[in-house]
Amino acid sequence: MVTHVPAEAHGDERGALLGYLAAERGAVRRALLGLTDEQAASRPSASELTLAGLLKHVTEVEQGWVARAKGEPPAVQRTEANWHECFALVDGETVESQLAYGEKVAAETEAYVRSVPSLDDTFPLPNDPWFPPDSRVSVRWMLLNLIRELSRHAGHADIVRESLDGRSAWDLVALAESGERAS
Repeated sequence: MVTHVPAEAHGDERGALLGYLAAERGAVRRALLGLTDEQAASRPSASELTLAGLLKHVTEVEQGWVARAKGEPPAVQRTEANWHECFALVDGETVESQLAYGEKVAAETEAYVRSVPSLDDTFPLPNDPWFPPDSRVSVRWMLLNLIRELSRHAGHADIVRESLDGRSAWDLVALAESGERAS
């Protein structure tokens, strides 16, 4: 981990989980520091992944999980027909608009997690073929899953950024501390 996650107040499991989620979210966002939309959409490695696409994907995934936990449909329904759009900016989307949307989603996540009576509260998984049928998961499981998802893609973002211009995660932390903003 490149940044330190502050210790939670004693017994504040929600704060600890939200702190780790915010740290991983920050790593993805930092990977975009100082880049144009064109650079953020470029593919400097053998992978199809782009920094703009990773930002969009992790934000969409976070919003979708919190919506499901609330008993609502995700804002964007993905199918085989539009799955490819989950990792690419389309229809006038920009890095700036995705960063703003990400801030909104992060605030909604925090508000929801702070409002549920218990992290042990459960909600049903969708009836998708990759989930066990008729399964439920806890809010705690959802947060751990989101941390895992964001952490995995933050690592991808590190590699894509370093392939793009040689800047490592350490360089980007220093850049962020100097006050630089994405785009």
